[in-house]
Amino acid sequence: MSASVLDGVLSAPPRHLFFTGKGGVGKTSLASAIALSLADSGRRVLLVSTDPASNLDEVFGSPLRGEPTAIPGIARLSAMNIDPEEAARAYREKILSPLRGQLPESALSSIEEQLSGACTTEIAAFDEFARLIGDPATTKDFDHIVFDTAPTGHTLRLMLLPRAWSSFLDANTTGTSCLGPLAGLDARRGIY
Repeated sequence: MSASVLDGVLSAPPRHLFFTGKGGVGKTSLASAIALSLADSGRRVLLVSTDPASNLDEVFGSPLRGEPTAIPGIARLSAMNIDPEEAARAYREKILSPLRGQLPESALSSIEEQLSGACTTEIAAFDEFARLIGDPATTKDFDHIVFDTAPTGHTLRLMLLPRAWSSFLDANTTGTSCLGPLAGLDARRGIY
């Protein structure tokens, strides 16, 4: 990143900043440096890793979860990791929790199995990502959201999901998906 580009980013930063590229090119270092600089300038910043192999925890010496966590000793800076597996577990629990005690254990096991595939993991992680970009209430406490993305292939797939899911919702006639009833996904269409 040239000095003039960096000066532009820091003097008039957009609300969402994305650091993308191949693995090992310095995305995490640049995203962290920009996030620190913005926080030092008085802005409230959320630094988000979309990389399943994130190392933001090590960079800041603080355990991170799937929710914004204030970074100790750095005013106005919070960070989080979007963990696809954790997002999928939380999604499954959100679906299964109200059904416990209402359905037989065999039915619950069947639903859990249907929600255990790659489709559920992918869309649950995407849902977390989409919330951070498309739902203003989710990030109302922050002036800027800085994304430290996964390597290029993973990030491209993430960015293509809104179109893929919109097409799926338009074409699906069964009323279901790997995530259960489509009504829940259709309600999220605006955010996607």
